[in-house]
Amino acid sequence: MRLTSSALSFRLLILIFIFSCKALALKPRFLGRNTDQSFSQHRSVSYNTLYIDQQIDHFGFLENGTFKQRYLLNDQHWHKDGGPILFYTGNEGDITWFCNNTGFMWDVAEELGALLVFAEHRYYGESLPFGEESYSNAKYLNYLTSEQVLADFAVLIKALKKSQPGAEKSSVIAIGGSYGGMLAAWLRMKYPNAVVGALAASAPIWQFIVPCGEFYRVVTRDFTISGSNCSSSIRSSWAAIDRLSATGEGLQWLSQTFGLCGPLKSQEDVFGFKAWLQETWVNLAMVDYPYEADFLQPLPAWPVKVVCKNLQFNKGVSDKQLLNGVSQAVRVYYNYTGDAVCLNTSKTATGNLGFLGWFYQSCTEMVMPMCTDGINDMFEPQPWSFQAFSDECYNQFGVRPREDWAETVYGGRNIHAHSNIIFSNGNLDPWMSGGVTKSLSESLLAIMIDGGAHHLDLRYNNELDPQSVIKARSLEVQYFKQWIKHAATT
Repeated sequence: MRLTSSALSFRLLILIFIFSCKALALKPRFLGRNTDQSFSQHRSVSYNTLYIDQQIDHFGFLENGTFKQRYLLNDQHWHKDGGPILFYTGNEGDITWFCNNTGFMWDVAEELGALLVFAEHRYYGESLPFGEESYSNAKYLNYLTSEQVLADFAVLIKALKKSQPGAEKSSVIAIGGSYGGMLAAWLRMKYPNAVVGALAASAPIWQFIVPCGEFYRVVTRDFTISGSNCSSSIRSSWAAIDRLSATGEGLQWLSQTFGLCGPLKSQEDVFGFKAWLQETWVNLAMVDYPYEADFLQPLPAWPVKVVCKNLQFNKGVSDKQLLNGVSQAVRVYYNYTGDAVCLNTSKTATGNLGFLGWFYQSCTEMVMPMCTDGINDMFEPQPWSFQAFSDECYNQFGVRPREDWAETVYGGRNIHAHSNIIFSNGNLDPWMSGGVTKSLSESLLAIMIDGGAHHLDLRYNNELDPQSVIKARSLEVQYFKQWIKHAATT
């Protein structure tokens, strides 16, 4: 069956947000308590691995089952007589991966005398409400919602204050990035009794209601400013691929030039190949960090600039010359280390993120319209159709999305009644298109990070950090201290 443009738009919507097209293994470990030590980008971090019993359904009384939610805890620098708790609101993946990639919390723990907690999101990692059957049918998946996970977090925070000696009077600050940042903001909105404030880094809480083309325009701008003719070369590459792939000889040339693990044999293969390239450009924009990093893939400093060195073509370049440059560009993302024998078009990012779970969440309440027009962006035209999207969801899961539910339950742009939330965004991050980029009040604060990619402020301190992110982190800690002080006096 030939894929349609709406099917491609649907696939990209799911894949791009979680940076991955590989589902997590669903096999849980035995439940218990143990101490783990994992390697993060800059150093080893130690934590206790613990579990708490959570209701499968917090909002009904018919389903009375429970499951084990995993969370990680570090009290190395905690001032146990009321020191604050920094609470990471886990996103769509294994919590250990987010723990190891959220260096900001580890860097500021000593200064704040803070207890660090990283809470895993239900249906991801080991926190599976129905064990290995959690993804087996729509009935079991029905409890995978942001509302349920926010209740999990609130219950866990209450339990921590009871179980950790000295924590009863501790102020709790929610911290998260991307979808986790959305959850941090929403936790403060829905459970202000549980957290005194929240840092929502690169959190596109308005992605549900912004024009569908904004995301890809930011991606395109990143490539435009990173090299002469870079974005225009990518824009021209799609037609070049179409022309070459029209013959068997051209398919063979493309497969060999790009060093693909599996050769392109049909137009459906070409369709998937172009989707893979599109995801690659998006991922590069998100992780355009000023130093070498391996958040999604091992990459050089300022990887978009490195990529664009291979794409500085003028008009009139031949199709093969252009696509040979594209092949060298994508190798920056997939083979910076030089270890890859071939390029696998079924893999674009880390396997620590949960494809299948976010697939379902996007088909229920997390409906983020995406489209391209090929004029204001560097991609092929792909219109947004909610009906086509809904039909794809129904075919996959037997459910249909609620188009306006996220706006209804979380308020959309009408959030001025809330307080103590920091929204940080980098101007290189495509997800800033759906983020809060201007302060809404004295306590709903927006911090813009010039030269910042996806939640750069949540990463470890680095000697190559731009002054913009150094200043952002300093402001964030300053607000944390104000919230903690105010909570102690009320």
